[in-house]
Amino acid sequence: MATKMNGVRGLSTAVAAGLGLVTGALAGLAVQRRALDVLRVRLEQLEEQVAHTHHHSNLASQQHLHWELLSKAIDSPELAEVLDIFEVPASQQKRRQYLFANALYTNLLFYYRIGNLSREEFFGRVRGLLQNPVVKEYWFATQGQRATLPEDSDEADLGRMVDALLRQLDEADVEEWWVVGEPPVE
Repeated sequence: MATKMNGVRGLSTAVAAGLGLVTGALAGLAVQRRALDVLRVRLEQLEEQVAHTHHHSNLASQQHLHWELLSKAIDSPELAEVLDIFEVPASQQKRRQYLFANALYTNLLFYYRIGNLSREEFFGRVRGLLQNPVVKEYWFATQGQRATLPEDSDEADLGRMVDALLRQLDEADVEEWWVVGEPPVE
């Protein structure tokens, strides 16, 4: 009987040791799983940052190309004629002014898109730009172009905001233009 008891004790010791090894292995796997989850989340964050940086880089390249093309058109009446797609006929001088107004507005739009301006700051800067009569004329002369933008695009949304601001500025009976309009809430 003593031999049977030693065998059972030996077996229970082996089972206990085996269970201990399995428990330790499972605990180790759980720790590794948590570490892998943390690494996976961090990798996803880095991938998002790379995509965001790539998007900003593409926007910056596009903005640079836009400015180069506008600069050439501003400097050359022949090239400016190619961009004469305004609602009303424009003289060479007016066309050049419109192209420069486009560059100013596009610059603000770019700053907004990359996050350097909040929507409220964009609103304030546009409100200042609209104090210039040439910029106002440019805005009216490009209504048709803005009408072709996709309804749900940020550019179309900002354009509608500028349209509303321009109406408010025209209807306002105050000298303090900087208080006209309700800045958008983020």
